[in-house]
Amino acid sequence: MKFLRQFLIILSCAFAGEGLRALIPLPVPASVYGLVLLFLLLYLGVVKLEQVKGASDFLLEIMPLLFVPAVVGLMDLWDVLRAVLIPAMVIAVASTLVVMAVSGHTAQWMLRRKGGKGDE
Repeated sequence: MKFLRQFLIILSCAFAGEGLRALIPLPVPASVYGLVLLFLLLYLGVVKLEQVKGASDFLLEIMPLLFVPAVVGLMDLWDVLRAVLIPAMVIAVASTLVVMAVSGHTAQWMLRRKGGKGDE
């Protein structure tokens, strides 16, 4: 019953994200709205970490499995993808490096702001 309640909290944020996407005319995916909403609820203390930790840990563990259908779908489109393979790879590598750099700097900034050891 505990996991069901945890999943219900996460799904409620996801559904609220769908509602926000319909209300706010920005090109932002509903899942991003849902994640931001869940983050705000956790940050403000409305939802405690223990209330979603078990379900979120489970979802993180099975996340690689959730990408399998997308990869199989790409295999069906190999002839189309072959023409744009090099630009797609360059974009994928560049965007990965940018995300890693921004995430690292953000984490260091948050640690320094909190008084931790972000210089290591």
